[in-house]
Amino acid sequence: MDILRVFNNNVVLARDGDQEVILTGRGLGFKAKPGQRVDDTKVVRKFVPSDGRDPDHVAELLADIPPETIRLVTDAMTRVGLGQQAEETPTLVMALADHVVGALRRAKRGVSVEYPLDAEVRSLYAREYVQGEALVSALNDSLHDALPRSEAVAFALHLVNAGFSNGDLSYTYTMTGVIQQMLAIIEKTYNISLGWHNVSVGRFITHLRYLFVRIYQGRQLDSEPEPIVEAIRQSYPDEVRCAKKIVEVVELRLGSSLTPAEIAYLALHVARVVADVNGRPSADASQY
Repeated sequence: MDILRVFNNNVVLARDGDQEVILTGRGLGFKAKPGQRVDDTKVVRKFVPSDGRDPDHVAELLADIPPETIRLVTDAMTRVGLGQQAEETPTLVMALADHVVGALRRAKRGVSVEYPLDAEVRSLYAREYVQGEALVSALNDSLHDALPRSEAVAFALHLVNAGFSNGDLSYTYTMTGVIQQMLAIIEKTYNISLGWHNVSVGRFITHLRYLFVRIYQGRQLDSEPEPIVEAIRQSYPDEVRCAKKIVEVVELRLGSSLTPAEIAYLALHVARVVADVNGRPSADASQY
């Protein structure tokens, strides 16, 4: 591999075959110059940006994080089954490593952080929360239990946020609030109480998360045959009206209108959730 750019003593941009890669390692960039061969013995981690990020920009961000922390995080991710994400999403590794640096500083000063979204994260993002707990445990094996268990909430939010290829958590925080508003609309419209662990509610939340990704990426469903969309409107008029109330929240909070197909599939999920709560046969929206 040949060096393309040196960011600091520990981070360089290099060419590996036909692709640009980011390499980290203590002293890897010390006295190195563009055009030189990489000292493979100093390479701790190789990142191949695959989420559309500019390698130069990613490398600049990595340059501000101690390489030991990056290695600690990537090793912990591998141990808990997140090795593929560590390889393919360097921005996630950076976000987690940067958070660990801050958390360790706070712990050293005796500062405790209570995350206000604890209950919401446990309910809305159960899988990521479990992964966050596992990450805390794996990291604490090397950090002598320096990280408080509450950091599982922050780790879970970073894992959710990785789906948006976004550098900060602002969109994820907004998404969490929007999901809560959507569920509240359904409860108020149908005078029901939705259990967080209801299977249909879980499927609905999963659908919403993919919907938010499509909104963020500008790739909403828009090619569904009109007869299908019209059939949903005819079969579930009440649910379509409820879905349109939900859409008003999306437009207000996210500044994005939804396509007729997205509204129709929202209505299907509303129908399924309400039917399950009321013990009736439900609409089959599980594939969306």
